[in-house]
Amino acid sequence: MANKHNKDWGAYLYLLPVVVILVTFHVLPIFYSLIVSFYDWDLIGKPEYIGTGNYSRLFDDPMFYKSIWNTIYYAIISVPLSIFCSLGIALLLNNPISGIGIYRTIYFIPVITSINAVAIVWNFIYNPDFGLLNKILAVFAIEPRTWLQDPFWAMPCIIFMSVWKGLGYNVIIFLAGLQNIPRHLYEAARIDGASRWQQFRHITWPLLTPTTYFIFVISSIGSFQVFAQVYMMTPRGGPLKSTMVIVYYLYRKAFEQFEFGYALAAAFILFIITFSVTLFNKLYLEKKVHYS
Repeated sequence: MANKHNKDWGAYLYLLPVVVILVTFHVLPIFYSLIVSFYDWDLIGKPEYIGTGNYSRLFDDPMFYKSIWNTIYYAIISVPLSIFCSLGIALLLNNPISGIGIYRTIYFIPVITSINAVAIVWNFIYNPDFGLLNKILAVFAIEPRTWLQDPFWAMPCIIFMSVWKGLGYNVIIFLAGLQNIPRHLYEAARIDGASRWQQFRHITWPLLTPTTYFIFVISSIGSFQVFAQVYMMTPRGGPLKSTMVIVYYLYRKAFEQFEFGYALAAAFILFIITFSVTLFNKLYLEKKVHYS
């Protein structure tokens, strides 16, 4: 018994450095930020306690609602598009073709490339004067567009770039799911005369449901945290604030207007939204995944 007790304490000692790091750099800052959200403070002068004043002001700000809508719009379009495109590419890369490793590497390169570097490159692609996209359209006699300066096209341009940037990660996850599907199921289906579409519908898609659910949850959380693309490609929220997402909104409030209490109040509203979406996925969609 004494030896078992000593082993237990040894395990706690091994865990202690990790616990200290998590508490110091993750848990305590969260509670400190929550406290600051009840103050009017620019981090320089003396903080003034205003209770729920920041939250009341937040819900009276039309730009806050616009930033939430822009974020939801980004999530609704980017998440399904990313899943659809990555699944299609994963199905292609799952075939035994020569040089498959090279193709998989090419698709994953954007994932490990700095988002800032990627944004600069796509800024050139979308450039209305000498951008590659307008030059391609000119071949088909289509008039050039001011992509990132157009309120209608600015957010779709951000979405397209974001989907391209993160495509490789989802492809790798889907490939792992596809390679875990037993081959004998496809052999039996082919013997029964099932077409490729029937094999996909009745074998691939049902057995990929847990993988798809995982990608959906991760992509949904990431879509509510989009920032770097907007900051690099459409400064100050884009034309008519069409790309003013909530993270960029609170960034401007904190680091441009020095309203840190107000920005932290917005951050906690974002946390509640993200947590609610994740909880819905956990309580509702996960059950459907298990029962399917």
